[in-house]
This record gives sequence, C-alpha cells and structure tokens, in this order.
Amino acid sequence: MRRTVRTSDGLDLEVVELGGEGPPILLLHGLMGRARTWWSVARWLSGRGRVVAFDARGHGRSDGRPPWTTERMVRDAAEVLDPLGPATVVGHSMGGLHGLVLAARRPDLVRALVVEDMAVDFRGRSAADARAWFAALPQPFGSLAAVREAFGHPRPEFGDYMTECVREGVDGYRLLADVEHAAAIAAEWASTDHWADLAAVRCPVLLVEAEQGVAPPGQVAEMAARLADATHVRLPGTGHLVHAADPGAYSRAVTAFLDRLP
Repeated sequence: MRRTVRTSDGLDLEVVELGGEGPPILLLHGLMGRARTWWSVARWLSGRGRVVAFDARGHGRSDGRPPWTTERMVRDAAEVLDPLGPATVVGHSMGGLHGLVLAARRPDLVRALVVEDMAVDFRGRSAADARAWFAALPQPFGSLAAVREAFGHPRPEFGDYMTECVREGVDGYRLLADVEHAAAIAAEWASTDHWADLAAVRCPVLLVEAEQGVAPPGQVAEMAARLADATHVRLPGTGHLVHAADPGAYSRAVTAFLDRLP
C-alpha cells in the first residue's frame, strides 16, 4: 500500500507500507535508491512492527526540488514519522546519515537506530567524479539486463539493486533520480561534517560497517566511541550495500541488536 505525505515546503513524498503491525519501523534508503529497495529486509522486519519506508525528495515517485540539504531531508523524514510516533529507524548510506541527524534533532521520534555503512565526515572528497560517472551512463538502458551490467561491477548486488531504481518508458529504462540532484546532495557531504550531532544522539545505535565500504578508515569506530550507546559490527566480505551482499549476516546483526532493546 502506498500513500503520500505533503512536506512543510509543499512536496509530495511517496510513503510505502511494507507490512507488519505494532511499533513503527522506518526504513531510509540510500542515494539514488527508493523505498522499495528495502523489500527483502522488510520481509523479516515486519515480524517486529509496522514497516514503513518512503522515497526521499527527488527519488522514486516523490517530488523533487531544492534544497538538497541534509537538514531539509531530515525534516522530511520527521514529517513522515510525526504521525506514526517513536520508531526504530534503519538507514542505509544517505539514509543512515539522515537517521543519525534525525535522532539528534528529534530524539522523541527515534527509539533505536541502525546505520548501514555510512560516515559523518567526507570533507575533502569531491562529488565531481560521481557526477561524471552517472552522466556518462548510456540512458536510456535498453533492458533491465543492461542496467545490471552497468551497475553490477565490481559487486553484482548493485546491479540487482539498481533495477529497482529505474522507470520503463517507450525508449527503455531511465534512472528515477536525477543525476544532478544526487550530485548536489553528495556535494554537501564533501563540505560539511556531522561529528557534533553524535553527541546529541541518546538512543541505542547499531553501526554496520562494510569491509569494502564508503567510510574513511577508522571513522566508524570513532563514531561508535563518540556515541552514548553504540554497537559497532564490521561484516567481512561485504561492500557498501551490506544488506544485499550478505543478507544473513546483516539480519543476524540487526536482530541481535533489536533483541537487546528494552
């Protein structure tokens, strides 16, 4: 089931109910993703509560326009969550950063948090290379197999993931997220850090780090040290998309964390 939520600045966000009943569990997707990429995770999380996800602004079926800032996108998440009440929040990549900042800004809305392979400090990096790579992709893609081929190297799980992030048209398949919008989001990460937000997070946090992830070396361990109540696991053999690279290890880590919550 899907519905829309109107943001305070007038955008319609697509919200997807992914099953379950009880306390809310909010899933936040990564850059270029969409709510439905969480489907496989939602299958087992739905036994623990009401699983809800939404397409971030400029992604999936949601409207998109600036500002492309973390502050605005976190406010979007809060406006989706406000009617539902305090939730367990699970975020991948961009969604993990948004989850951390949401927990810092609105502790009343986040009772526990899972952050999958994300850091809080990418200063000094540039979004230019990512923009150039995405811009060079041969859109439209002629088939879903072409999407898998374009994104599935060196880690094949990305190819499957990105087949959920395209729209079919008369000329083939195109990415649901605009490359320039995604680049604008990533550009802010290259100039702004969120170390200070960690001190304001009081809920239990699980930091799931990939062996071949995006975080600068040692940064996830430092994040764990600065959080009031953090568990840090690093899963061998995984890339940035941990929940797809090793679903079993990811689900065991998340389940063990949730089982320890009061």
